[in-house]
Amino acid sequence: MSAPSATRLEALVAEAQRVLTICNACRYCEGYCAVFPALERRLEFTEGDVHYLANLCHNCGACLYACQYAPPHEFQLNFPRALAQARGETYRKYAWPSFLARAYERNGVATALVTAASLALAFGFAALFAGSARLTTAWSDAQGSFYAVLPHGVMAGIFTAVAMFVLVALAMSFARFWPDLGEDTLEFLRAPTFAAASWDALGLRYLDGGGDGCTYPSELPSFARRNFHHLTFYGFMLCLGATTVATIYHYVFGWKAPYPLYSLPVILGTLGGVGLVAGTAGLLWLAARRDPQLADPTQRGMDAGFLVLLALTAATGLALLFWRETAAMGVLLAAHLGLVLALFLLLPYGKFVHALYRFAALVRFHIERKRPLPSLGSE
Repeated sequence: MSAPSATRLEALVAEAQRVLTICNACRYCEGYCAVFPALERRLEFTEGDVHYLANLCHNCGACLYACQYAPPHEFQLNFPRALAQARGETYRKYAWPSFLARAYERNGVATALVTAASLALAFGFAALFAGSARLTTAWSDAQGSFYAVLPHGVMAGIFTAVAMFVLVALAMSFARFWPDLGEDTLEFLRAPTFAAASWDALGLRYLDGGGDGCTYPSELPSFARRNFHHLTFYGFMLCLGATTVATIYHYVFGWKAPYPLYSLPVILGTLGGVGLVAGTAGLLWLAARRDPQLADPTQRGMDAGFLVLLALTAATGLALLFWRETAAMGVLLAAHLGLVLALFLLLPYGKFVHALYRFAALVRFHIERKRPLPSLGSE
């Protein structure tokens, strides 16, 4: 980590420690989410505690509007923003390889550059490999449709290699993060706590503001953010499921793509694509109306860039599905592949990593819950 980054991290951790100490003395918000029961187990907060609690926070905003010490009070206590800023530093601190952590500095710009480069690479590769004539010719499903432009083996080989790098980068980031929480690696995989954390994550339990909904984008409680999150997350999972089923069809049963519109991969992919478009559009709409006190303004580009990239990837995938037997297919294919490549490359270095660290924090929360409360003498 560079000297400026280390200095910024130190300052943000110090501010988070101040905020956590005040909140721990007050405890008015203890029913809102998992963060408050977790911080009440501590009288002091290490840097590891700050990273843990920052990623356990879902930024629902309820505590800000309930806080008697929020601005304009002299304490200037803004719990959601302090933890959002610390959370952003988590991404930089634990990124692998370390030099790519700089992608978080101006993530909106990084997303735009990587996307432009990936699109140029995809169009250039498709034009060189297939030739302009094949790229702009209509191919029927019987002729292989998009596989008439780029063979299955070429696409599968490229994206398998990229996916392996992404998995390694995410695994290494987790391997750096988890020990700093003070837990053994095997504790992460214990069935009861892992299952409890999975249930919380899949249901977005802590995006309910204590039961009435997030105070997001304003102080009025609403479940809109959780609903749009569900559409985005499960849309993504349905698309992943479509790819998985198609892979099984191809390599296990020998059933070659393209598949008909009524097939399971196409149905899953269509539902997933629609969910992604609707969910990301909704989250972008909410973000545009969000109370600026709730978030770290420096992360706005990272948040928006990831959502826009997800939306474009889903939209071009749906367009490719429904115009796959037309002359526009080749151009749509190149655009979709370029966007998918950019999305993959940016997964470990953008907003997506919040899911990794938040899930780890949820697991740690459930591990702690099974332990007795520490006594004053043990602190």
